[in-house]
Amino acid sequence: MMISCHDDLNTERPYACELCEKRFTKISYLRRHKQVHSGNRPFVCKFCGQTFARNSHLQQHERIHTGERPYVCDFCGDTFRQQFSFKQHERIHTGFKPYACHYCEMKFLSRSDLMKHQRSHTGEKPYICSDCGKAFSLSVHLTTHLRSHTGEKPFACRYCGKSFTCSGNLAPHERTHTGEKPFTCDVCNKTFSQNHNLKVHQRVHTGEKPFVCNLCGKAFAGSGDLKRHEIIHSGLKPFVCHVCGRGFARASHLIQHGKRRTLPRCRGSTHTLLPNHE
Repeated sequence: MMISCHDDLNTERPYACELCEKRFTKISYLRRHKQVHSGNRPFVCKFCGQTFARNSHLQQHERIHTGERPYVCDFCGDTFRQQFSFKQHERIHTGFKPYACHYCEMKFLSRSDLMKHQRSHTGEKPYICSDCGKAFSLSVHLTTHLRSHTGEKPFACRYCGKSFTCSGNLAPHERTHTGEKPFTCDVCNKTFSQNHNLKVHQRVHTGEKPFVCNLCGKAFAGSGDLKRHEIIHSGLKPFVCHVCGRGFARASHLIQHGKRRTLPRCRGSTHTLLPNHE
């Protein structure tokens, strides 16, 4: 059965908690859920003393201490502590995606993935920075953003010690040390260290040029190419020869300038690219 967001909430889960609006398929599940709001936590972990409102939550928790993982995937042998995680994992193998977006009909493995996706349609941004008020559609984006205020950079390169605010920036950086290029073009087999660079490269084969200049209509395969082009229209010349002071719109033009035989005093002047702030 394919489940859309509205169908799921209104039909499949008709019993709603009046305190938190969480919905359930059976009234017995709702009654059990209300124990969470009562504050009563009679089930105590014998290993660490943590308390729980439900015995099932205690059992799941104690597996952290015992290492027990009773749910085994028949496809790959992976094991899981929780049945919920196990069932969701199995869908990776079966391809079953029961949660359908009613805006675009994309399908998802889990309800949480569906809810995250639907914010791209609704524009909902429920996660708000308490420091600057900026809002985000995903909690992970807020967590990363908060580090811009705290200065925290918890992801450190094992090779040089350089640190980053998010793990997604660490992995590409470490490939500059290892030389690893895991992303391969399926047309010409050229390899790349970053998936983004592969996608830009593939436009060489497809001819796609999605970045268009608003002033002249010229199109480019990469956003960087468009930005370099737009400097021509702006009249800015940010690349300056530190010998004669002449400015250029592109770094390549400055390099050519330093190589010209007719300007021997500027030859080799391109070791430092000075920004022109005038």
